[in-house]
Amino acid sequence: MRESAFVKANIKKWEKFESLIKASDRKDPDELADLFIQLTDDLAYARTNYPKADVTVYLNNLSTKVHQYIYRNKREQKNRFANFWKVELPEIFWNHRRAFAYSLLIFIVSSIIGAFSAAQDQSFVRLILGDEYVNMTLRNIELGEPLGVYAKMDQFPMFLYITFNNVRVSFMAFAAGILSSIFTGFLLFRNGVMLGSFQYFFYQKGLLLTSILTIWLHGTIEIISIVIAGGAGIIMGNSWVFPGTYSRIESLKVGALTGAKVVLGLVPLFITAGFIESYVTRLFDMPIFLKAMIILLSLGFMVWYIILYPRKLFKNELHTSD
Repeated sequence: MRESAFVKANIKKWEKFESLIKASDRKDPDELADLFIQLTDDLAYARTNYPKADVTVYLNNLSTKVHQYIYRNKREQKNRFANFWKVELPEIFWNHRRAFAYSLLIFIVSSIIGAFSAAQDQSFVRLILGDEYVNMTLRNIELGEPLGVYAKMDQFPMFLYITFNNVRVSFMAFAAGILSSIFTGFLLFRNGVMLGSFQYFFYQKGLLLTSILTIWLHGTIEIISIVIAGGAGIIMGNSWVFPGTYSRIESLKVGALTGAKVVLGLVPLFITAGFIESYVTRLFDMPIFLKAMIILLSLGFMVWYIILYPRKLFKNELHTSD
């Protein structure tokens, strides 16, 4: 069917739909539901046959308005909070797995670059981490406490500081996406370079295993969460750079909301990481097997919740629709 004929055949129905939405106190739920089904059918047809046409953009915007109205006015489920962690957040991980994979790739590559740069230039670590931190660490190594920085502050103030700082970093990685995914990528790159040079610094001092068993007690959850926050920024950045059939502003709204949900979902993880860093990481005499167990359990949980569990929901078709 030609586009003009498609519009002519359905324009009255769409105008009726718009008038129904504008009549705030006179909506017939049954009629609204019936028209919404017809609208989604028309949208699917338009996307298939006229993917770049104005009618497709129009139907996209109209369906978004209806969707927002329906969900704004429906009664909130009693288990809404639990449903967010059980279904909604894992669904985002699955639907946007490419964005999170790109974020992880950027971080891994930048970490390798940081380690390689530190290996080639001894002054690189000082450039990245700062003279004050490097000199302090060297003094701690001489005193036999190479990672004594984790016991420098009292537990509770450190917990508050670390948690706030981690949330701040994750929000910055997400918010940078409003400029474009490139800016989020830059923040991920910078943090990756810092981590790579930091770990190589301890490798040079013959303390790689010691640093891994200490830093990654909290770092497993913390670093992966920062990578996920970077993925949220990429989602928002891509939403307005590549809006598809949505208008650029509508696409940005959807991307920003999705990314914000991810950042909100990371808060409990940052609280957990902050607690471990403040109360557990400083226990330098903790048995090696216990440290390894905490790291492996943390890694296992993150992999399960971010990758395996969402995949299971998708496979079993238990996830919610977009």
